[in-house]
Amino acid sequence: MKRLSLLMVPLLLALAACRPQAPDTERPPEPQATALRDAMKKDLDQAKAAAAAAEQASKAQKAELDAAIGGTDTAK
Repeated sequence: MKRLSLLMVPLLLALAACRPQAPDTERPPEPQATALRDAMKKDLDQAKAAAAAAEQASKAQKAELDAAIGGTDTAK
């Protein structure tokens, strides 16, 4: 049992010395997924623009209907 204890100490010291070197914190990491992010952002921007156009068309249609029936708004 004493031999095992004597072998464990150098083995643990050797394992502790094999730890990887810490990364350099001076340099920021380089972006890796910019193409995918840009493609997703483009699609999201298109969807937002379509939603805004639909909302504007809805408001214009409501204004036309209100003007045609006399402008009574009972939905308040």
